[in-house]
Formats: sequence, structure tokens, C-alpha cells
Amino acid sequence: MALSSLMFYGAFAYDLLRTDYIKLLLLYAALFFLFYKLVQYFKGNIKLLTWLAFVFRAVFILAIPNLSQDFYRFIWDGRLLLEGINPYLHTVEALMRNAEPPVAQAQVLYEGMGALNASHFSNYPPLNQFCFALAAFFSGKSILGAVVAMRLLIIAADFGTLYFGKRLLKKLKLPAYHMFWYILNPFIVIELTGNLHFEGVMIFFLIWSLYLMHIGKWQFAAIVLGLSVSVKLIPLLFLPLFYQWFVSKKNDYEFPEQVQDNRKKIATSCTPRNDVQKGIKQLLSFYSITMITVILLFLPFYSTEFIINYAKTVGLWFSNFEFNASIYYVARAIGYAFRGYNEIEIIGPVLSVVVILFVLMLTFFRKNKTTSQLITSMLLFLSFYFFVATTVHPWYIATILALSVFTRYKFVFVWSFVIVLSYLAYLNADSADKSENLWIIAIEYAIVYGVFVWEVFIKKSRS
Repeated sequence: MALSSLMFYGAFAYDLLRTDYIKLLLLYAALFFLFYKLVQYFKGNIKLLTWLAFVFRAVFILAIPNLSQDFYRFIWDGRLLLEGINPYLHTVEALMRNAEPPVAQAQVLYEGMGALNASHFSNYPPLNQFCFALAAFFSGKSILGAVVAMRLLIIAADFGTLYFGKRLLKKLKLPAYHMFWYILNPFIVIELTGNLHFEGVMIFFLIWSLYLMHIGKWQFAAIVLGLSVSVKLIPLLFLPLFYQWFVSKKNDYEFPEQVQDNRKKIATSCTPRNDVQKGIKQLLSFYSITMITVILLFLPFYSTEFIINYAKTVGLWFSNFEFNASIYYVARAIGYAFRGYNEIEIIGPVLSVVVILFVLMLTFFRKNKTTSQLITSMLLFLSFYFFVATTVHPWYIATILALSVFTRYKFVFVWSFVIVLSYLAYLNADSADKSENLWIIAIEYAIVYGVFVWEVFIKKSRS
């Protein structure tokens, strides 16, 4: 099974075009089946599974990503930083109008990332930009060298996630092998290691932060959570959910076995059981430390122009971009039926308000008193966020897949399999109209929603 997986990963990395959809689906289905069997048969051999996770990733080391072109923008931003140019202040298109573009291989990078990416300001947070710059520094003028450098960073982050994930599972009294439903998942191997998406680095800091929260080191956890936000902004959405963890009477953290003095010292940093006022103070301190960490990392890039450009770019995800959506596509169809045109500029902000109301409901009306409950709320909230989002690229769901291994829910595991259907949008990659086949999208979400409803509502009510 392991050898078959190696061969299939090799074919995926070096002999696949994203427009060859039949080969793409067959390879992915085979890899997913083999992955499931490997974890099922060898769940008692953590060392073997860890080695397999490393070897499968090593297959991609010298491969140029074939399912995403975002890495060209990563390299561009990294090289800009090395030239002392703020990547948030200039679009690629604007810089390409110069007689001499400021980075090496500018035309190759411009054509690789595509006109859409090149027309917008960079939206990648500062720690992500640092990763790009680090890759550019060590690779010189080599595109492949930059790819290898970024891939090594992402692989290192994955194994950091494995390390802290196993420790957190142990604290929660869950089997350590559950972490391999994430680490060995072909979706994670291909989307993060293969396609160079830095959600893996963000997830590493997020899981590390949750582990630190669980053992009572919430101040350090706040700093690490700030690092996570500084890679991808998504963890900012989780901040309201920490309210009950700090203010409520019960937490399920466990202290490490240390001498009494150390145990007492750690205990003083944990939320008092019956002191709501002090819990609120600690919550506000947690928020402050997190946001100060983020602000300090953004500070070197700060200017009024940066604020305007960054807000404009992030806003595009709510008012312009559309891909692999579900509930939004239904709302869009209704808008077409009654108004005759796409009302994303109305629907997007309305759905954003719905998301805010939902997170407030989870914050105040669902129990989030323990680490397990907190992670479950994070999973449910971010899943809902993607259900109503206008844009759901495949790699987005990596975060909820990581969170799901600490819960009893498996719908994200199923989603990580059927999400490959979204790549069928690239059937029209050579045409100006990259319109999606909505029947394919309907199949994807019918399966996901079916499992979701079964687990969250039907199965729960029966039990």
C-alpha cells in the first residue's frame, strides 16, 4: 500500500495537468483509499505512520505545483521584500509597467500568477511575507529553489502540527493516531506540500496555541495565536469563542507532572474557577496580547496607503470573488431570478452579518467551557463560515480538517475527499470563461451537507 501510494504521489507531482480531470480524480481516489487503509491497519504503529508522512511529502520536493499558480505571487512578494519594496503598496501590473521591473524573472512570474492575481494588491499577512522573503533569500534567482525552500517550511510546519497535535490528543484522552487523519490525508499532502499553501503554517501555530491554552499557559498561547493570524487572518474569527473558556467555571486543562512549585506557578496563570470578573480581565488580556502580536508584525509595513489597499483586497472575498460556494450560489440564483443580475455586492455583506450573528450565538449560547467544547465550536463556526462564503478554494478547509481530529465529527473528512470535484472548474482553464459546472458543485455539497446533517442533528438526537 505504501509503495502504491508513493507511485501515485509521484504521478500526481510530476505527470499531471490540472485539466486532465479523469486522471486527477482517479489518482486522488486511489490515494484516499490507500491512505484510509494505511491508517486503519497501522494505527498502532505511530513511528511507521510518521515516516510515511515524511516520505510522501518528500516525493514533491522538486515538483512545481500543478494545481495552483499562487506560488508565483509568493515568489514575487518575497523578492520585492528583498529589494526593500513594500509588497502591499504596489500591484504586480503596476510594477510591470516600469521599464525595468524590480525583481528577477518578472515576466515569468507575472505570466505564471495570471492577470487576476497580478491586478490586486498582496493580501498575505506579514509572517507569511517573511516566509516568502526567506525562500527568496536562499533561492536567489531560481524559481525551483524558491519552491523547494517554501516546501521545506510547510513540511516543517506539518510536523510541528503533528507534534503538538499528538500531545493535545493525549491530554484530551483521545488516540494519538487520530492526528494522522490529518497529516497523512492526501488532501493535506497535495494542497499544502504539493501546492504550497501556507494554511499548514497557520494551522501549526493554531494547534500549538490550543495546546498551550489547554495546559494553562494562556499568555504564551495568545502570542502564538497572534503568529497564526499573522500567517492567515482566519484565526481572528475564533476570538469571540474564547469568552466562556476564560469566564466560565470549568476548564479541562491538565497540568504536567512537575514539582509542586512549578505546578503552583502554572496554576496561577489559569482562569479562577469562581471569579468572573477576573476571568473577563484575563480574556481582555488574551485579546490584547494576540492583537499586539499581530500589530507588531504588521508595523514594518504600516502606512495609510497600506491600510486602504489591504482593506480593499480583503473586501474582494466578500464582494467580487466567487468559487465553489454553496448557499451563496443558491442566493445568487434567486437574485438572478428576481432581479436579472448578480447581486454579490448585496448578498456578500448580508452573509457576513449572518456569520457574525452565528459566532455570537456560539459564543454566548453554546457551552465552550472546556478545550474540547471550544475546538468543537471552532469547527462548527468555521464550517458554517465556509457554507455561506462566496469563495471556498479547496485548501481553505485544511483548518477545519485539523480541528475535526479533536472532535467526534467526520463530515470534514468526507469533504476533504469530495472537494477534489471543485478542480473540475479548470476544464475551461484555456477559455476566458472559467465558469463552474454547478451540477458538480451540487454533488459535492449534497454529500457534505448529508453527512453534516446526519452527524450534527440526526445522530446526535438519537444518541
